[in-house]
Amino acid sequence: MSEPINLNRARKDRARAEAKSDADANAVKFARSKAQKILEATRNARAARALDSHLSEDE
Repeated sequence: MSEPINLNRARKDRARAEAKSDADANAVKFARSKAQKILEATRNARAARALDSHLSEDE
């Protein structure tokens, strides 16, 4: 005879595996490397400085 299975544990294990696969898919889709984050921050700062330099003193 085979070993009995704990259905609650099997359900939780299946849910955990599905959550991990969703997390892995999202990491591939949305994650950015540290270099990409630094590059984006630098570009945003440069754009903000350019915008500020074009504002007049009267405003």
